[in-house]
Amino acid sequence: MIRVTEIKLPLDHREEDLREALLVRLGIASQELTAYRIFKRAYDARKKSAILLVYTLDASTTDDTAVLQRFSTDPHVKPAPDMRYRFVARATAPPFQRPIVIGFGPCGLFAGLVLAQMGFRPIILERGKQVRERTVDTFALWRKRELNTESNVQFGEGGAGTFSDGKLYSQVKDPQHHGRKVLEEFVKAGAPEEILYVSKPHIGTFKLVSMIENMRATIEALGGEIRFRQRVETFHIETNKAGERQLRGVILASGEEIKSNHVVLAIGHSARDTFATLVEQGVYGEPKPFSIGFRIEHPQSLIDQCRFGKFAGNKILGAADYKLVHHASNNRSVYSFCMCPGGTVVAATSETGRVVTNGMSQYSRNERNANSAIVVGITPDDFPATTEGDRILAGVALQRHWEARAFELGGKNYNAPAQCVGDFLANKASAQFGDVEPSYKPGVTLGDLSECLPDYAITAIREALPAFDKQIKGFAMHDALLTGVETRTSSPIRIKRNDHDYTSVNTRGLYPAGEGAGYAGGILSAGIDGIQVAEAVALDIVKQGIMSR
Repeated sequence: MIRVTEIKLPLDHREEDLREALLVRLGIASQELTAYRIFKRAYDARKKSAILLVYTLDASTTDDTAVLQRFSTDPHVKPAPDMRYRFVARATAPPFQRPIVIGFGPCGLFAGLVLAQMGFRPIILERGKQVRERTVDTFALWRKRELNTESNVQFGEGGAGTFSDGKLYSQVKDPQHHGRKVLEEFVKAGAPEEILYVSKPHIGTFKLVSMIENMRATIEALGGEIRFRQRVETFHIETNKAGERQLRGVILASGEEIKSNHVVLAIGHSARDTFATLVEQGVYGEPKPFSIGFRIEHPQSLIDQCRFGKFAGNKILGAADYKLVHHASNNRSVYSFCMCPGGTVVAATSETGRVVTNGMSQYSRNERNANSAIVVGITPDDFPATTEGDRILAGVALQRHWEARAFELGGKNYNAPAQCVGDFLANKASAQFGDVEPSYKPGVTLGDLSECLPDYAITAIREALPAFDKQIKGFAMHDALLTGVETRTSSPIRIKRNDHDYTSVNTRGLYPAGEGAGYAGGILSAGIDGIQVAEAVALDIVKQGIMSR
């Protein structure tokens, strides 16, 4: 098969135009093209007067070898890579000790799925509830101000990615095409087939709910076991005479111990109590950079018009997004993060007395407002500490401080503090809304957001917003709305692992994985990491020969 890239056609082209363009590009007659399919479809909107669709196509001809020889020096005509997923191991019998996966977000989901598909019958422990019950609890915060600290936007089946835009693209290197495996499994579970070829695929919350249930059923049908409301309290770690540490199992909050020499740690970026337990038990970790900031809302129509001009509203283009970055004069980077076209700002706290925001969209992306996080990068130098344990968890302490401050400024009732952009730039508290109505539930309290973040972050964001306005006219409009605070952009710690076998650098048998361990950032990259770690676990089980006899 031949992969042909950079085939460009007008936005309103006919279906037959694509085949004709491929024939012209390859210089072959119609009868020589036996089949083709769209591998990727993107768009080029740099010229708003003539937006182009950009295709990557996989084609079969009557003589692929001859065609490839003619284009041997053309970087846009190459052999199509083999992206089929191949299992690295198979269980010849159920393992004597079943592998454990802690967490059932995107990383734990794919670690558990692949282990189950290879026959290793994993036990998956999730501290939260099944996704439908979890949805009820999440809506209780949004509608009634009732927080369940074990079942919310952060904790429960599907992880934080369930209540999000459902973005399925990533910039991680993926030479083994594990990302394709993630997308194909989602399609099997009910995702739209277009996620296999559109350049920026997304699913949306409502579709994710039913898909996750279908994937859970697949894992269980293959012998996997998923236990909900099962929080891991401590880890059973033994140390031999040489000082080598070996994980032997986990102890649940109920007191039950489950023995296993292979535990995947896929806990997500908000499992702060588990972070503290790991540090207390001597599992090696480090503080890592992350970002903090606000959510910003604009009319989606403004973003569509700025990005697409006269093509705004086109069905193929959908709701427009953006990606912005500004390097401020105080040496801070300010950037947009997790942009949600046609979405809502959501309450995402998992702890009592704190306010956290996030963004969410449905598949349709047809809500009135566009929103994204506008965040400032910070490093461990910004949150120093005295003891080693405090140093590792200092980022968590910083997050908690500003989340508690947002709770106070919001009115101590889970309202979020908010401010119009014009007032924020003028350093003046807001007293009334403009044209942009807040989407955050349970509600917002207008005021002064300069008290919600460190001074360096406020200074950097105030400089960045007018700079962003030069790229998207109206971005710094007075009535645009800022809502605080966004603190859970990524994990504030990294549980370090070895590159060769994915185990903890100082605790054999523990496999740090996904976003919580500092190795992913989003649904797709977390799924990829879960697959890689599952493969490492399977290979080690087979190597040790610990299958049942």
